[in-house]
Amino acid sequence: MAHTDHPVSVLLVEDEVLISMLVADTLTENGFEVHEASTADEALRYIDEGGVVDVLFTDVNLPGTMDGRELAARVRARRPELPVVYASGRYDVRDVGKLVPRSVFMTKPYNPDDVCTLLMRLTHSGDGRAH
Repeated sequence: MAHTDHPVSVLLVEDEVLISMLVADTLTENGFEVHEASTADEALRYIDEGGVVDVLFTDVNLPGTMDGRELAARVRARRPELPVVYASGRYDVRDVGKLVPRSVFMTKPYNPDDVCTLLMRLTHSGDGRAH
């Protein structure tokens, strides 16, 4: 994705309130625009209502009708080039199952500053591939 004049918009999907607040605050302090959702259903509704999203950052284990893996698959069906970052403290990338192509997996606990660095790299280089 090429750099644009608007701040990079992150859809942060995390049901743990303290984690969501910490990550959202760090991202905001680093110039990102953040929309928080606590369930995949809420996140999908935001996207379907035309919410601006440059990158999806989702926990894998979410309450509700779908988890982060299904959310990412549904979002990618709508936006095939959208960068996706998964996070989990319960699963490791080998155990989590099928992830959407060209996505990145972060193991919790993670440093919110590392999240900022990763999201900048994904949204400014045009490279949504895992490394």
